[in-house]
Parts: sequence; structure tokens; C-alpha cells
Amino acid sequence: MRLSLNRGARTGRQCFFAKMFSPYPKSGHPWNTPDRIPFADFSSRPNLDQNIMLTTLDFKTALIIIDLQKGVVFAPVAAINEVVERASTLAAEFRKYHLPVVLVNVTGGASGRVELSRGGGQRPEGWTDLIPELNQQPSDYTISKQTWGAFMNTGLEKLLKDLEVTQVVVAGVATSIGVESTARQAYELGFNVTLATDAMADLSPETHENSITRIFPRLGETGTTKQIIELLSRSR
Repeated sequence: MRLSLNRGARTGRQCFFAKMFSPYPKSGHPWNTPDRIPFADFSSRPNLDQNIMLTTLDFKTALIIIDLQKGVVFAPVAAINEVVERASTLAAEFRKYHLPVVLVNVTGGASGRVELSRGGGQRPEGWTDLIPELNQQPSDYTISKQTWGAFMNTGLEKLLKDLEVTQVVVAGVATSIGVESTARQAYELGFNVTLATDAMADLSPETHENSITRIFPRLGETGTTKQIIELLSRSR
């Protein structure tokens, strides 16, 4: 098993999209992916904003974007297009203030037995490439993971602590898998956590809403991309 932590890795020129971790049969898609199921997007639902309690961003806050790579997201799906756009906007704002941007991709999975199939088969070339819409910069950090959360055996905790980061903003896909697992780990490691709720999506509306309404408020604070950017500008 090979885990890597690289800075300023290159991304591919073309953006192909696919989906993973589904129990549904494969459809012969060129990326060997299951039948397409739209990612759930609750960013337009007003009731989600009623309980938003975003209060502050620490002076040294890092942005962590989860699994926006060619083998995990696909087009055309409105929710994913919006997630990609908002995550890219957040990355640009963090770079503007010289704050760490961490781009995470997944290169494998845990080996334990599970009841729900993750889908197997040979992954195509470029499956792990970050999507070019993220506009990866030499100043960015990349983390490759083989579990749901970005902290397990990746060196991410050491990287952030060496950079004196005390808070993380997390975005990406999927809400209830990579994003939630990373947020849980960050919280348990003592980081303040903020979740960009309109810059994430999930395969299931129910699991997406459960994470945002029941789990995330216990791990940190939630806010929209606009709210995070406004708070970021006020705190610099």
C-alpha cells in the first residue's frame, strides 16, 4: 500500500467524470462506473440555513477539498457542477489570503468485509486525477488516501500542525462518506471544524441531510460558501 503527500501535483488536461461506492450494477460506462444516480444537493433549501451558526475563522485556517477527482464526480449533474464551482471559489479565496489549500484524492479503499459492495474492477487511467476545475496551484498540498477520512495514515495531521493550522474548512464529496469522516477525524484531533454545506453533495438525499442537520453541528460549525468567504475577508 502506497500513501503519498505531494505538493503541487499536476492534473490532467481532460475532465472525465464517474461515480464510485454504489451497490448498483455497472452500465458499461467508459469509466467502469455504475448507473448514474444524481448527487443530492440541498443548498437551495431555506430550512438548512436557519440553524447556521458560523461564528469565526481562526487566523490560520486551512481548506480541505475531498475527492473532487475524475473517478468520483461526473457530469452533467447540476449538484456536482455547483459543488465544483463553489469548492473552486473557496480554493481561490484561500489562496488569495495565502492560507493552505489541501486537495485530497482517494486511491483505494479499506480491505475489511462489508455488506454493501463498493464496486470493483480495474480502474481506468486517470481515475485518481484531480479535476482541472480546481485550478491546482504549486502552493497547494495534495493528500492521497485509501480510507474514507483524509487523516488516516496520510500525514495530513502533521502537515497541518507543522503549518500551525488550528481550523479546517471541509468541502467535497461525498457528504456522508469522505467529508463527514474527515470532519470527524479533524474534530477528534483537536482542530476547529467548519463545513461548507453548499460545497458538498451525496449520492443519497437522506444521508446528505442527516450529515448536515444531525452530525455536522456536533463536529463544528456550518456555513455556505458565501458566508465563509465573507467571514474570511473580515478576519484577515
